[in-house]
Amino acid sequence: MIVATQKGFATATDLADYLAKKGLPFRDAHEVVGKPVAFAIKQQAGLAELSLEKLQEFSELIEADVFDVLTLEGSINAAIPKGGTAPAQVKTAVTNARTLLSSR
Repeated sequence: MIVATQKGFATATDLADYLAKKGLPFRDAHEVVGKPVAFAIKQQAGLAELSLEKLQEFSELIEADVFDVLTLEGSINAAIPKGGTAPAQVKTAVTNARTLLSSR
């Protein structure tokens, strides 16, 4: 499953979220992210395979911490809203489900 998630550009939205958290409006971040995605496609590479310097050519907001969100683990951990995929949210959902099931 891990290999399957590394194909394509599943972390592109995470990159847009990263830029939005840095202050870029999401609609602009979405447009910015399309450029490194297009470049990576031409290079037959993933976003995480691009160098920091190359990614910074697309946005000055990108810093070394960008690689924290360009991994499967980073993507999962970034989903912290209720019902998200972050481990803490999953544990909460399991606990709630067990409580609900045991009360029946």
